[in-house]
Amino acid sequence: MKKKYLNYRAVKTLKVQHNFDSLEEWNEKLVESTAHILVEGQNDQRKLRKLGVDEQRILLVSSKPVYKVVEELKNEKEVIILTDLDYEGKKLYNKLRHHLQKNGKRIDNRFRNFLFQETTISNIEGITV
Repeated sequence: MKKKYLNYRAVKTLKVQHNFDSLEEWNEKLVESTAHILVEGQNDQRKLRKLGVDEQRILLVSSKPVYKVVEELKNEKEVIILTDLDYEGKKLYNKLRHHLQKNGKRIDNRFRNFLFQETTISNIEGITV
């Protein structure tokens, strides 16, 4: 069986896709986005509203079974998952991502990747713009 390798240009392109020049630009793009944003807690929800995100797009998911979240998003094509970077947040992110993708949803990871790879922020309520 022949091994498949990603070429360097493809990998670099994938990495650049999530780049924003600053946290302010990240915030602007998040506010402009039309995708629903999934968060863990009420503090995360309040923080995103404070940053200017329309509250109709913010979905609190920590107290809901995953099948309910998938059901609520049945008409959506794209979703942003902004759970914290702690153990529970990562576990929830992986579970949500798996089930949402299985149901045909595109997960926009650019916002999560930038936040947790390019800044020192480890939770959503810690964002300061």
